[in-house]
Amino acid sequence: MTGHFAPDTAELINRARADLRMGVPVVLCGHGSSALVLAAETMGPARLATLRALGGAPVLAITGRRAETLKARAYDGDVARLPLPESVDCGWIRAMADPADDLRMPMKGPLFALRDGDAALHRLAVSLVKSAQLLPAAVVLETAVESLPEVGLLTRLDAESAGPLLLRATDPHPVVAARLPTRLAQGGRLHIFRPDDGGVEHYAFEIGRPDRSQPVLARLHSACFTGDVLGSLKCDCGPQLHAALAQMGEEGRGVLLYLNQEGRGIGLANKMRAYSLQDQGFDTVEANHRLGFEDDERDFRIGADILKTMGFAQVRLLTNNPRKIAMMQDTGIAVTERVPLKVGQTDQNAAYLATKAAKSGHLL
Repeated sequence: MTGHFAPDTAELINRARADLRMGVPVVLCGHGSSALVLAAETMGPARLATLRALGGAPVLAITGRRAETLKARAYDGDVARLPLPESVDCGWIRAMADPADDLRMPMKGPLFALRDGDAALHRLAVSLVKSAQLLPAAVVLETAVESLPEVGLLTRLDAESAGPLLLRATDPHPVVAARLPTRLAQGGRLHIFRPDDGGVEHYAFEIGRPDRSQPVLARLHSACFTGDVLGSLKCDCGPQLHAALAQMGEEGRGVLLYLNQEGRGIGLANKMRAYSLQDQGFDTVEANHRLGFEDDERDFRIGADILKTMGFAQVRLLTNNPRKIAMMQDTGIAVTERVPLKVGQTDQNAAYLATKAAKSGHLL
């Protein structure tokens, strides 16, 4: 009898994310090579020493965005491979990944990036660390992993099957729904959706009983702890959330999709790092780039899949973001109307909103 207890590739990816967040190495195999990978943010001195004792030439892999800030050449396009000097410690590695002290200590080089060889495993390593919502930088040692002690205890990923899975949209499955009357909507039901890869759950708050054959008033809202819960004045998320719920309540029907993609998909810790950089004078897009992220790392395909699962095919979308409209259309949800949502401007977020309009194309 053949067993089926072993985790599949998607499940191993989620296990690898947890390992990297704890500072545990993972193994990547494929493209004719194999490598040990550690997250630059969480790697400790003991594991760095163990890595060095293996010999070989460890490399710090960073994104092309971070390489721009460090004035390093990204010969591989979206990633750069920087040989790890023998004398450096975890503090140096962390400083290469974290821009917190870039202005105070701008000289980190000269940095020489590799231009020969295959960067496929390094690219996957950076994508994996990024998906774990850590600083997008990884220490990579290409080596014959089969000869390593304790390799059987490490999470191992096949690069050629794991790579496409990191790029695909997760498939959210309904878990439970229950009645939830709120101040703005007495007739509400909260639906919980769980992705098939074991990742974070997402929510849909359904107001009234919307007709599935008609366009539903909908809002794709990314989680914002600072704005939604604390009432931050640095963004307009909280006012947008409550204005959307109020409009749905007035109409008696609607769907609010609450997607756990904090900080445009980079996580709350990295979002706070971006806020710290904004305090140094960088705008929100520049801060993301200095951290090594793109302008927006969110995946709105998740919201489209949830709408389809709930039986909706058409929406009147409450948004100022053309990217949300395009992604809805691309995934088979017809946007019959864009409903503007212009609320929440303050003295503290005026520059932030101006940047969203100028650099991210928001219709403000």
